[in-house]
Amino acid sequence: MEHVQINEVSLRDGLQMHQEFIPTEAKLRLLDSLLRAGVRHFEVTSFVSPKAVPQMADAAELCAVLPSVEGAHYSVLVPNLKGLERATGAGCRTVNLVLSATETMNQKNIRMSLGQTRSVCADTIRHAHELGLGADAYIAVAFECPYEGAVDPGHIVDLADEMFEAGAGRVIIADTIGAANPAQVKRLFSMLLPRFDVGRFACHFHDTRALALANVWESLEAGVRRFDSSVGGLGGCPFSPGASGNLATEDLLQFLHSCGFETGVAVDGIVGAIDVASEITGRDLGGRIMPWLRAQRARSESEIHA
Repeated sequence: MEHVQINEVSLRDGLQMHQEFIPTEAKLRLLDSLLRAGVRHFEVTSFVSPKAVPQMADAAELCAVLPSVEGAHYSVLVPNLKGLERATGAGCRTVNLVLSATETMNQKNIRMSLGQTRSVCADTIRHAHELGLGADAYIAVAFECPYEGAVDPGHIVDLADEMFEAGAGRVIIADTIGAANPAQVKRLFSMLLPRFDVGRFACHFHDTRALALANVWESLEAGVRRFDSSVGGLGGCPFSPGASGNLATEDLLQFLHSCGFETGVAVDGIVGAIDVASEITGRDLGGRIMPWLRAQRARSESEIHA
């Protein structure tokens, strides 16, 4: 069976909007539950301003105590050279940069022009390489911007080219507001793949319009084998109030396994991680598959005790 890599983003993207600060110890509990389920790739935090994102205020403290588990790979988000300096000081070995595809998104989100953001991302990636670090680049709102609407796929090709030229090891195509459809995904990759190796791409889908798994399938058809997801669907989208947000890890796993791919991650273990995530956030979490998974677990337990 072909392997698909799951990159768990609940600790960063999933928690960043949570109102009450989640203590470092609680984040480590969630991380431990995910490791026990077999997850080995994580985006664990971001080195942004604590005033802007209070939930990430313990970034250095968390990175200092990340468990050393065979095969575990941790990455962190950095916005610029200052963030890179902080991440390096905390011992991080892989950093992620975020480049929003439109002018307005950059102005609204980080108060910089698209041109400025492109320059900052490229400079930070180059500097990371000089330090011997790995650096990947997200291209956010790659399909649709909440302010400017549909994004020209040719523009995404240009941005990907620029990030690869700067030295990005991987470019993550991000459907930030969950507006993409499979036809758009197919079109974008039909333009990207003649120029770049598909192994250098990953995808980050949101399930706002219930199309995330359909978009995953189109990406798989194109040859993509790495996807971001968040346990329990933890997280949301600040630009789509009430949106369901991140693709739930359990939905992605069940989908991949049923389609004949292997991930090394146990769905049953992820159910346990969802329980931990629900406890530490005080929220009822779970993807679309959860009622079925709970029913299956209850049925198995009743058969054991019969």
